[in-house]
Amino acid sequence: MLLSPLPLTADHDIPAPLLTELTALYASQHAFHALSGDFPDPDDIRPEQVAAALAQELAHEGVEVLLARSQGRLTGVVVTLDRHPDPADPDPWVGLLMVDAAVQGQGHGRRIVQQVEDRFRAAGRDALRLAALDANPKGLAFWTALGCPGPA
Repeated sequence: MLLSPLPLTADHDIPAPLLTELTALYASQHAFHALSGDFPDPDDIRPEQVAAALAQELAHEGVEVLLARSQGRLTGVVVTLDRHPDPADPDPWVGLLMVDAAVQGQGHGRRIVQQVEDRFRAAGRDALRLAALDANPKGLAFWTALGCPGPA
């Protein structure tokens, strides 16, 4: 699995073919989007909505959007924050981890998380926090299976 930063054009746009892939990935997770409320109609996610959501993420200092590919196919996206805006919390964060529903349960999420941890560890960081929706039992089960404590 290859984990790499989201490439942008000179105008800071997502290249059209990649935006098509990202839109398909986001659309595959309509149940998650129904919980999160991030899109007006989670059953009809549009490229311009995905582009706007990612642009909003990237507008924050220290945010990185990483794409996961396996055998050339986009299998996941993860949004990280190098430190929380609260100075009392210097640890990096995972704000979003999304795996294409067609390949969910095949270990892609676990491999993505391992690579994110490795990236932060290589940067001298020794902790990683995550944001998860309390109303997302599948997401909470995933993080719990990785050894993360449940919500406080």
